[in-house]
Amino acid sequence: MDDSRTPPDQAAASGTGSDAASVSPQAPQPSTTSAGNSNTDPNLNGPLPLRPGHELPFVAPSSYLRPKPSSRTMSDKTSNSLDKDQMQGLRGVREFLKVRTSYDVLPLSFRLVVLDNDLLIRKSLNILIQNGIVSAPLWDSRNGTFAGLLTSTDYINVIQYYCQFPHEIDQVDQFRLSSLRDIERAIGVLPLETVSVHPMRPLYEACRRMLKTRARRIPLIDTDDETGRETVVSVITQYRILKFIAVNNEQHTMLLKKPVREIGLGTYTDLATATMNSSVLDVIHLMVKYNISAVPIVDKDNRVLNLFEAVDVIPCIKGGAYDELTATVGDALSQRAEDFAGIYTCSEEDRLDSIFETIRKSRVHRLIVVDDDSRLKGIISLSDILKYVLLYGEEEDDLQEY
Repeated sequence: MDDSRTPPDQAAASGTGSDAASVSPQAPQPSTTSAGNSNTDPNLNGPLPLRPGHELPFVAPSSYLRPKPSSRTMSDKTSNSLDKDQMQGLRGVREFLKVRTSYDVLPLSFRLVVLDNDLLIRKSLNILIQNGIVSAPLWDSRNGTFAGLLTSTDYINVIQYYCQFPHEIDQVDQFRLSSLRDIERAIGVLPLETVSVHPMRPLYEACRRMLKTRARRIPLIDTDDETGRETVVSVITQYRILKFIAVNNEQHTMLLKKPVREIGLGTYTDLATATMNSSVLDVIHLMVKYNISAVPIVDKDNRVLNLFEAVDVIPCIKGGAYDELTATVGDALSQRAEDFAGIYTCSEEDRLDSIFETIRKSRVHRLIVVDDDSRLKGIISLSDILKYVLLYGEEEDDLQEY
């Protein structure tokens, strides 16, 4: 299943003058490391203990994403020529998505973990951790139907319930996956729309449904012709879709040469941030308030040190340890897997074709936009990229078709 936290082999830096972006880990500046540890940061009360394998660097910032000048530089091309190439590239990607199916995205071999809706929530945590995944389809065994998708957002809702009703901790431990909708109602959260798509439908349709519902992953559901029973085939994510595009449609992604700043890709205002000393619970509250899935961790000078993601919540409450949410972000991030890939950064001058090249080579879930001093400027999510690729320049009638 493509929700595994284990990244593919990192591509080695080429060290040549190629326009393709390379994504090999680079040594960070002395004041920052990538695993949530810093021995010199003045924001910390004391040095955090470094675990073996957690002295991870940033994955190459802006200068690594930015292609080296070729024989024909960007300044040699007129604005009209760039606009024409950009739209040609976007139309090519869209046509590609319309002729390929969601089933095409699936790897030749994959693992699918489906959880029964009657399973205790606390037991589901252990299953996800043991299998190295962060989400799973739910199955209603009583009715023999697909029952939704379990994600880190559901665990955050359980944490909110615990905070609002701390006297019901014993009841929280007895909640089953079928209780998730009841928890949403109790804390006043609007339930996410349960969406799915048939594996043989155009991939473009799956992408549009994901954008419409703000889902980062979508289950592929088939129906048995004889029995009429539903079958969960797999789950595809935004990352898997964008990687599929990057690997199989390079002739069009290479035309997307406009920089991030010019196309307005990402979020640059009202950014939520936290420090290494912030509690995990404080960061969770920020995620809920801003409806986001990741919070940059910065120092007193707004330099990016790390990133706390919604999936980082899962090991924090393993076994129902809700009282450990008062631990610091630094402590929580030190519990990440040894093979955590690091943080991917870029600058506002980096081009979309280079970002696609990075996605092709590495497991990227978002890019942190920084300046030359690693100060936070913005965040580019995979949703931002997918939305731009699918919707930019589309007519209103085309937008309503799906």
